[in-house]
Amino acid sequence: MQTKEPHIVPKYVIYGFFLIGLISAVAFRSLIVFQHLDPQWVRPVWYTGTIGYCFFFLYRYGISKKRKRTVDEFRLIEKLKSDTPLSDKDRKVLLYLLSSIKASLEDTNYAIIFLLSIAAIIADLILSAIS
Repeated sequence: MQTKEPHIVPKYVIYGFFLIGLISAVAFRSLIVFQHLDPQWVRPVWYTGTIGYCFFFLYRYGISKKRKRTVDEFRLIEKLKSDTPLSDKDRKVLLYLLSSIKASLEDTNYAIIFLLSIAAIIADLILSAIS
């Protein structure tokens, strides 16, 4: 049974969850600094990061499941492997999948998390050396 054609969520949703993920990433990477400078902030910052990541990763999980479900429901892999001609609906679904990947900010998110992780390591080494 095929469902209606999937669609990409509005840009404000994409950017909103990107911001939640970014805030969570900053929170977790700043824990090491708060541990050195003001330990009373460790728990609130940890909760901010954890709760933010709960929302962010639940959203990303939903997007991933939606893409996989779409591939399965429209049997896109089987059609492409067997050279079955694609219908207009199949083409629209493929356009959704490719547009969804293109609109995603996950690559930017990964790059920022990587850079913040390096910065957190450097901050900890510096703060440990001066303490």
